[in-house]
Amino acid sequence: MSQEPGQLASRGRLFVVATPIGNLDDLTFRAVETLRAVPIVAAEDTRRVAKLLARYECRPRVISLHSHNLAQRLPQLLALLVGGQDLAVVSDAGTPAVSDPGSELVARAWAAGVAVVPIPGVSAVPTVLSVAGFPAERFVFAGFVPKKPGQRGRYWDWIDACAETAVLFETPHRIARTLDEMAGRWPGRLACLGRELTKMHEELIRGTLAEIAASTRDRQWRGEISIALEPFRETQRGRETESYV
Repeated sequence: MSQEPGQLASRGRLFVVATPIGNLDDLTFRAVETLRAVPIVAAEDTRRVAKLLARYECRPRVISLHSHNLAQRLPQLLALLVGGQDLAVVSDAGTPAVSDPGSELVARAWAAGVAVVPIPGVSAVPTVLSVAGFPAERFVFAGFVPKKPGQRGRYWDWIDACAETAVLFETPHRIARTLDEMAGRWPGRLACLGRELTKMHEELIRGTLAEIAASTRDRQWRGEISIALEPFRETQRGRETESYV
């Protein structure tokens, strides 16, 4: 569906605004201008976005939009947009709809003939890719590792079949298990683990999965975690692997 100016003239605009993944200084000038101009911001967590808005003296009305209130909120927000009201959508951190809420609102906006305007900025995916040192001409974003054992097995099989660099997310309370599972499958595969990216306690760990799992086994994990995996080769099933760098 194309967006024709004449068709959209009487309707509001949906601004999809990327916000910092940690360091508040990473908000772009254009994002600041947008958040100052729009009267309404739909946010995953109203308390978290309030800190960002206060930092940059943005004063829109903030409405919650998350996985538990979509049925209620989507009709309300669509009605505002169709009625001529501009609004922005943000997630807790990074780019909305990239493993974060927002995609359904964007899809509904397109279907309703509302202009969708991207305001690009930070995302954890290219951030960890940029420091991993792995080929990134093509890559796979695998999102969060599933919780359930059966789903995890299928997930690892899918990663196993990927010939490209892969990026995945994990939570602090499951990362030890995930590293052990990955090291069991691909002990010689190089990985770059980013924790608390752009924040005060940012940490990067790079090495084989066997090395990373062994060196972090007894630690208490905190913060958001992103992992880049180098492209798979059969030699990575063993402990010896030829590095790309």
